[in-house]
Amino acid sequence: VIQRPIMLVLTTKKERLIRMPAARQVSQKEKIIFPIVGFLLTAFIVPSGLPLLGMLFFGNLLKESGVTRRLAETARGPLIDVVTTLIGLTVGASTQADKFLSGNSVKIFILGLLSFVIATTCGVLFVKIWNLFLKGDRKINPLIGNAGVSAVPDSARVSEIVGREFDPNNHLLMHAMGPNVAGVIGSAVAAGILLGFLG
Repeated sequence: VIQRPIMLVLTTKKERLIRMPAARQVSQKEKIIFPIVGFLLTAFIVPSGLPLLGMLFFGNLLKESGVTRRLAETARGPLIDVVTTLIGLTVGASTQADKFLSGNSVKIFILGLLSFVIATTCGVLFVKIWNLFLKGDRKINPLIGNAGVSAVPDSARVSEIVGREFDPNNHLLMHAMGPNVAGVIGSAVAAGILLGFLG
């Protein structure tokens, strides 16, 4: 609802039709090294963001290592369902209507909407500027610029859907997942930095 109009206003039809080559095959070693390095960098740079990012990297390591299949399946299946339900119940039970439906809540919603609009706009414009320095088939489809927000995988799906409206055979989903996951990591790091300053 928010991203699609911004993407259409900021891109031309020619830009929306840009096809991107298939991503290179990532080796098993790289898949295992990434969460370890990410965890260590987070621990040194933003220790307050470690609970969130540490779990993200740990889950990724469980999945990619290949030796903890049962743990990985439990973590991505029943465990995540139970944890999501418990979080929903505790937040719902502790939220009182008079506190939730206040002027501050409306301000927070508006701030969130504004940040979503700014992130989408900046992402698309950044790709357009980056394309000025790239030649021919190396250009990036600006529609994936919207995926830099931490709404996984919805923002990446929006890139895919809008791209396929103009070219049904242009698949942008896997290209958009990169900035989408980067948005999650970036927002968690930013939250950790804010917690460090405010806490």
